[in-house]
This record gives sequence, C-alpha cells and structure tokens, in this order.
Amino acid sequence: MAFDLDHLRILLAAVDGGSFSAAARALGRVPSAISMSIANLEAELGLELFDRSGREPRPTDHALALLPQARLLVEQLRLLNQHALSLSQDLEPSLTLVLVPELMAAAPWHDALRVLSDEFPLLEVNVLSAAQADALAMLQDGRADLALVFERYGMDPREGFQEVAQETLVAVLAPDHPLLARVPAGAIRDQHLLGERQIVMAGRHADQVDKRIAMSRLQWKTDNPVAALSLVTAGLGWAWLPAGFVRAPLADGQLLQIPSANFTNIMKLFVDVVWANSRPQGLAARRFVTLLNERRTHSS
Repeated sequence: MAFDLDHLRILLAAVDGGSFSAAARALGRVPSAISMSIANLEAELGLELFDRSGREPRPTDHALALLPQARLLVEQLRLLNQHALSLSQDLEPSLTLVLVPELMAAAPWHDALRVLSDEFPLLEVNVLSAAQADALAMLQDGRADLALVFERYGMDPREGFQEVAQETLVAVLAPDHPLLARVPAGAIRDQHLLGERQIVMAGRHADQVDKRIAMSRLQWKTDNPVAALSLVTAGLGWAWLPAGFVRAPLADGQLLQIPSANFTNIMKLFVDVVWANSRPQGLAARRFVTLLNERRTHSS
C-alpha cells in the first residue's frame, strides 16, 4: 500500500511549504529524508508528484489532484484522535437537548451549540421539542440530558438548574377580535379577559398549565406555538406568546398587543437549563451549561 499517514503529511507539508526544506522544518526532519520519502512514494504509485526541473520542486497535476482527499483524510484522523481524547475525559457519546417550543428560536442555545460543535465536532447532538411538563418528564426518564425551560414554581429536589436567559411574553389577540368591538381601546381589564377564550401552551395532560399565564376560565390548549399563533390570528382567542415569535405578525397587523388598562401586557420570565440529579452530567452537557451561563453573564 503506497499511502500511509506519514506519506500524506509529507506530501501536504511539501506542497504547502513550497519546498522539501520547508517540509523538513515543519515536520522536524532533514531534507534528505523528505526527498527520499517522496521519491519512494512516487515509485510505488508510478506517478511523478513533483517537477524537479526548477530551483524548487513544484507539485505536478497528479499531486494537486490528490491533495483534496489527502487533506480530508488527515483532518478526519485529527478529529478522530480529538474525539477519542474527549471520550477518555468523560465525553458522552451523544447529547440530547429538549426545549419548550417557545424557546426554539432563541439565540443563546444556538450560540452555545456552535461553540460545542467546534470543540467536539464528532459529538452527536439531538434537539427535541416538548411542552414544559413533558420536557421535564423526559429528563427524569432518561430521554433527554438537558432541558431548556421557563422558570418553575418551587424547587424539585430531583432537578439541578442554572438560570441562563430571560424571555418576554406578550399578550396578543387578532385586531378583529370581538372583545375590541365591545371594550374601548386601552380600557381592557383583567376581568374582561377572564371571560374570553385563551389559547394556552400546555403539556399533554390537562393539569400541565403554567398558572402564571393561564388567566381565562375558558381555555384551548396546545403544545405547539405555531398552532397557538394560528388560532390567535384566526380570532379564536388571545394568548401570551414570546415577543420574538410574534414580532413579525405584530408588525404586519395580523396581531395586536392587548391595550390593557390595569395590567402590563408583557411578562418577563427567566429561562433555566435543567438536568436530572440522578444522572451525572457528561463533559458536553457540563460545557453546554457553562456556555449558556457565560453568555448570560456577558450580556448582563
């Protein structure tokens, strides 16, 4: 077999360095060893890889044709070695994140994953979406390693968490909602909303509703923010939805921020990354939590 890793490194060093001497310096060898190795490779391949007619050897078309695959193989081996080292340092084979759907478009976890992919390029990452109660249940039964959710009431001894961000919810309805015809703009009070149908983000069980946002006596529930947005824009109810999620519908007039008289029509909630205390975190999970926390600290 003509090519091995050493031949690949020598070939690349000679091409990139522009000479056998430069390749020798880069690899910590003598020029004669580089020249002999390339000559032996050329003999085994039956190809001329360098034109030696000038002052410095120049790569031939044959050598240039081999370069892309040679670079790919060397890079793959580097990544393999890096991944093996990370595994020896407690890197988990895969990392599963579950997020509440309202946070799917949020930037902090995108940025953290970008850094994580650079540091552990062969790590398998799974990103799932589930309503808050379902996401936390997935942590406890081992279907997810980390959950990105809104702050919860009280403390659950089964959970560890780190506050990492803040999300703004906006109370919205359609501009042709019947409530706006009955109550003057700016005069809507909480008691008016109590009797109006509210579209609520919830888990798959009826009692899995965040009572901070579930105000109305009549509620339609969904675990999908796209469905919630569709129902609200159709005039079928009002809802608390993430500011980033409704920015465009508000701008183009599909939605209206509820003109309230006695309560603020925005609500700020903290966002936590949560893990199950019953299972130790792997290297990637710990790093992901650290990256989210660092971003929060820098943006404060």
